[in-house]
Amino acid sequence: MARAYPDNPLVGIGVVIIQGGRVLMCRRAKPPRKGGWSLPGGGQELGERMHETAIREAREETGLEIEILGLVDVIDSLTYDDANRVEYHYALIDFAARVTGGTLQAGDDAAEVRWVTPEEMRGLDTWETTIEVVEKAIGLFGDCP
Repeated sequence: MARAYPDNPLVGIGVVIIQGGRVLMCRRAKPPRKGGWSLPGGGQELGERMHETAIREAREETGLEIEILGLVDVIDSLTYDDANRVEYHYALIDFAARVTGGTLQAGDDAAEVRWVTPEEMRGLDTWETTIEVVEKAIGLFGDCP
């Protein structure tokens, strides 16, 4: 199914990777929100479990291996075009995670990756809901070593 102008909502998995009071953010290399900052993540593939999607997407976009800590939130992401038609519609499932290995490097759909504090996130071009999800993840799971 096409990502733009889909027939049905698509499932997207996001990962709040927490370490040392900071969260890992990715600058998006592709639409939607190209050039903006978001959590590592992407579309769930057929036959893939949600946790598997989170782990795969984190590895592909950041080079890091992660351990899932738990579910943070489930939200809708809707983007409309100039004619007010739904251009993108994702049901986003966000998990919190900690780093277990790997080497940080931008890859796949990420133009850049960066560790930021929750306060620094407010200075980035990011969706306000992403900031809320990060704050909720830290509230639920605390800081990870």
